[in-house]
Amino acid sequence: MTSVKEFRIEREPTATTLGRGAFVFTDDYSVFDWGKMPDEIPDKGASLCSMGACNFELLEEAGIPTHYRGVVDPESGDVVLLAEADEPPTEMAIDLTQVPDLPREGRDYDYEAFHAEAGDNYLIPLEVVFRNSVPVGSSLRRRTTPADHGLDFEEWPDGAVQLEEPIVEFSTKYEESDRYLSRAEADRIAGTADIGQLEEVAREVNRVVTEQAAEAELVHEDGKIECLYFDGEIRVGDVVGTFDENRFTFHGQQVSKEFIRQYHKRTQPEWVEAVDAAKREAKDRDIADWKSLCERSPDPLDAEIIRAARDLYAAGTNAYVGRELFDAPELADAVGEVRDL
Repeated sequence: MTSVKEFRIEREPTATTLGRGAFVFTDDYSVFDWGKMPDEIPDKGASLCSMGACNFELLEEAGIPTHYRGVVDPESGDVVLLAEADEPPTEMAIDLTQVPDLPREGRDYDYEAFHAEAGDNYLIPLEVVFRNSVPVGSSLRRRTTPADHGLDFEEWPDGAVQLEEPIVEFSTKYEESDRYLSRAEADRIAGTADIGQLEEVAREVNRVVTEQAAEAELVHEDGKIECLYFDGEIRVGDVVGTFDENRFTFHGQQVSKEFIRQYHKRTQPEWVEAVDAAKREAKDRDIADWKSLCERSPDPLDAEIIRAARDLYAAGTNAYVGRELFDAPELADAVGEVRDL
């Protein structure tokens, strides 16, 4: 299904019913929209599955509908709550919705055709992004001004901006290169699903994840959700509040795959620049497949980076879920190791 998790179908969805299936989380990782990178990070899949399950169960407790049904216990194979799994799970049982084809010509995508086939049971072709802070490198600074968000600055300040209220944005999900959308365009792409309700769900998810993170002294900086629309209801789908979907910090240090992104920027700048150049060229030439234009490929990571990344994922998950699922150092020690790289 994606570069970091596989997808198993047990029962196909129909126009009027949900199907059944599972996500199978791998130890692969992806940065800069590249897809599967040359390395694996041990225990990463189990970490993401455990964090995602924890968050889905918190959302259900808060009355927020989701597609989550439980995790698959590695020992018994039964679908259970996270607390009932004796070992860190790598499979998550979910309800399935329809994902129609999205026809395109070049960079022009036919969402009318998508929704004509989708009916009232479909994965909403949007990502809903929420931000609790605006760091120096955020794309928000390039695309908008502080006044666009009701902030009392003439220009973006040099340092990070902590927000009293989260900023919610919408971006495409199925286009070759993601792009941010105006609210009107997002409303059109969402189809029957109400864009206002979609924003409300995103704000509630952000609240739940932010409060859970604070219990582990983690600061939830930003993240995203994907949702499905079924029977007149918006339900949270995909995976929520993990170190891949969201950005967290621990006493100022990144606790997410962002540290791996920054490491690549420092150690493989030629590849990062080639990715940026390929994306620009694809946009200029109206070509969706930017990766075919990229002249370089990423190199593998050093062993010490892989080990540090594993410890960060595992220690962060232990702290977040409040349970020693993994044999890992304390989060402060894992963060210190990453900080010194």
